[in-house]
Amino acid sequence: MAYRHSIRGVTHSFEDLRTLLAKASPARSGDELAGIAASSAAERVAAQMALADLPLAIFLNEAVIPYEDDEVTRLIIDFHNRDSHRDAFAPIASLTVGEFRDWLLQEETTGDLLAALAQAFTPEMVAAVSKLMRLQDLVLVARKIRVATRFRTTVGLPGTLCSRLQPNHPTDDPAGIAASILDGLLLGAGDAVIGINPVSDNVATVTALLRMIDHIRERYEIPVQSCVLAHVTTQLQALERGAPVDLIFQSIGGTEKTNSSFGVNLALLDEAYQAGLELKRGTIGDNVMYFETGQGSALSANAHHGVDQQTCEARAYAVARRYRPMLVNTVVGFIGPEYLYDGKQILRAGLEDHFCGKLLGLPMGCDVCYTAHAEANDDDMDSLMTMLAVAGVNYIMGVPGADDVMLNYQSTSFHDVAYLRSAFGLRPAAEFAAWLERGFRKELTMQGLLNA
Repeated sequence: MAYRHSIRGVTHSFEDLRTLLAKASPARSGDELAGIAASSAAERVAAQMALADLPLAIFLNEAVIPYEDDEVTRLIIDFHNRDSHRDAFAPIASLTVGEFRDWLLQEETTGDLLAALAQAFTPEMVAAVSKLMRLQDLVLVARKIRVATRFRTTVGLPGTLCSRLQPNHPTDDPAGIAASILDGLLLGAGDAVIGINPVSDNVATVTALLRMIDHIRERYEIPVQSCVLAHVTTQLQALERGAPVDLIFQSIGGTEKTNSSFGVNLALLDEAYQAGLELKRGTIGDNVMYFETGQGSALSANAHHGVDQQTCEARAYAVARRYRPMLVNTVVGFIGPEYLYDGKQILRAGLEDHFCGKLLGLPMGCDVCYTAHAEANDDDMDSLMTMLAVAGVNYIMGVPGADDVMLNYQSTSFHDVAYLRSAFGLRPAAEFAAWLERGFRKELTMQGLLNA
């Protein structure tokens, strides 16, 4: 179905919904690289105006990737077609995308109402409305929504900001990793997860690292969950050999072909999810999955089907939503300037991803990051993490010195987490905060005894 809009006597035509969404996207280098971006500002505005007039129901009748060709499309459509989800969607089914934007921004549209509708939205709907929003709109709507998850800590409650303690090491050296873990814990990081990206994706390394973190956790009675971010099949093998697996990790994308490039499909993720649940290692909850995503992954795998990278990213959240994850984060600037060229594009993408994930009911975090060859710097990251804190992000990364010496990119530091908590009056997860305070009181007691 073709879509058209005229500006000053010039009619712009868009051959299908996929093309309309791509042309309406704010500028980013990945869509330009793919040859699907708007050719001019006028064409982009025309696409956005045509998109604003589009009824939301269109997204249920026209798939950007055919149902028969893609299991993620089938997941999205079949999920929405459940009776309860269709019934939840009915009150807003008559809205256009533009009216949907206005409705989201109304004070009467509360976080509780949006949470009740989260299962009824499709990724393409939320991607579409995000394309019509300014940055402040993305912040304001996302701020309404809180998605709390639980394993040994509770992540996502109002008034909190959590962090992933990311103690990567270029040789997987246990002593170096342990030193980084200690550094992070002393600075209040780690309440979302202590998560290591291993250099070596093998069962022995993964098992050794998991046992090391678990030893630290048990020795010091720390309420945290751990994860070693190896491929899901490696984690399952470690689990089968008795490794202390808490959260099960996998990178995911928004198309079947993208997930195939990661070596996964829905059946494998189903298996991993069930395996994690059966361990029953969580003490206060059973959210056992951890997913990472990022704009550009589908294009980099030549698996985007002509769909713009932001819509592909939103479709990845449909995959994550299936598994009630503990954590989801967009690694927003990690893939490089071929997909998000500079700080301005990274800023926009991070806020879009957080907004779309929250609307779809996900516990969104963000790896606020960039690579050395991007046109970005730490000032850009300060802007993004500050806006995300206003928007109610669940967690960010805590990397020693903000410089990941294994993955070779710039992220956020333990001190950045402390800055955001101080600036906005936020606290760590309650269980973790109580542990920190017990340790602080113990230290004061020891000092008192020494001084007596």
